[in-house]
Amino acid sequence: MAITALAPDTDADIARVTEALAMITPRWNVRILLALAGPPQRYSELAAKVSWLQNGQLHPKVKALCDAGLVARTEHSARHVTYGHTERGVALLPVLPVIVTWAEEHLEKADRPLPAIEQIEDSLTLLTRRHAAAILWVLKSRQVVSGRALARIVMPSSDWTNIYPPLRQLVADGLADTDGIGQPYRLSAAGVGLGPVFGALSAWSAGQPLDQAPQHPVWGHPQAKPARPWISSQSRPAPTALPVPRIPQPSPVWHNGDLFSHATARPKAAVPAGGPRR
Repeated sequence: MAITALAPDTDADIARVTEALAMITPRWNVRILLALAGPPQRYSELAAKVSWLQNGQLHPKVKALCDAGLVARTEHSARHVTYGHTERGVALLPVLPVIVTWAEEHLEKADRPLPAIEQIEDSLTLLTRRHAAAILWVLKSRQVVSGRALARIVMPSSDWTNIYPPLRQLVADGLADTDGIGQPYRLSAAGVGLGPVFGALSAWSAGQPLDQAPQHPVWGHPQAKPARPWISSQSRPAPTALPVPRIPQPSPVWHNGDLFSHATARPKAAVPAGGPRR
């Protein structure tokens, strides 16, 4: 079923990316995926690595990740059950450094160095706003668009004025920009910089190799250089010892502190260069 008035293949692409974001954005999901890196683990082993989560919180999240096809539950016997990444879950891990690279460049700097996991969670908070992906897609492909034209494309079956709440949110988040009330909208520098992120998410959600991301018809940059390697900041210790997931270069070195529990930062105001204040 079409969700926008865009071409069917573009509409399907946006739907897949939106679904992919919905899988990983719920709080703690990325941390659980990282904690599961390596050989399959018993539930008790996983629980020890994310000990700040009670069993009543962890079990439904693990089940949701299994239902999403990112985690596999293997029953060896009635008393021996293990959990580990599926092939889809393993393929998702290299997308995470792409998100961090974008966050380090476009989100305002915090008062303290932020671990990579916090960069990811802050970024996902922005990208999963209602209608955000579809609006950003249209702004990237059309460059400058009026609110009324955006409404006809993004929410064709709804009253066109309903486009303004999500548009105002994207402007507040620093992903879109406008010269004022009644003026057309365009991507900010941070919005344009989302190309590698959306390209990688699109490739992964379509089951394609991530090296296809630069060829994306909307967000691709065929001549773009690979993202630079980075090492995430570690500002405080993790609540429990966690393994370092093995992610092929140029992926980052994940430190134990990257999985420290925190309350997801909310944007306070937009800045001309793009990203929101933490």
